[in-house]
Amino acid sequence: METLATLTSRHARDGRIDGILLRPERRAPVTSVPSAELTVSGLAGDHRARPGKRALTLIQAEHLPVIAALAGREVTAEMLRRNIVLSGINLGALRGVELALGLARIRITGPCAPCSRMEEALGPGGYNAMRGHGGWCAEVLEPGPVSVGDAVVPGPA
Repeated sequence: METLATLTSRHARDGRIDGILLRPERRAPVTSVPSAELTVSGLAGDHRARPGKRALTLIQAEHLPVIAALAGREVTAEMLRRNIVLSGINLGALRGVELALGLARIRITGPCAPCSRMEEALGPGGYNAMRGHGGWCAEVLEPGPVSVGDAVVPGPA
């Protein structure tokens, strides 16, 4: 019988970066870019860039249809204002784990709770539609470039 440590360390496949989103200033429209520089403070050009456990925000692409179903409307990643959209790997299973994103390395530090602006973006009930699906925060361990299409690979360098 396999140990829990063995089971939790194995993933069916690597993930992939599906989107990179910059928020140039507070309340400004989100800009989708094909690549960006990930610094210790987060994505270069993002107004919320700051070092620490919340330097970067991530959302799993597979959660977008769930949020849409719960909000009762179409939902795009831009509406949710997270920095990086990832697919193909369960981010919830990676809390505390180092990940390679392109040439950069991050560590998922905890859930990224929705804010009250989700009522504005998604309509009444938007806040609750995002609860449990709002994404993850991460700290940047090693800066580097990231691009749409880059692999998301768990494990230390």
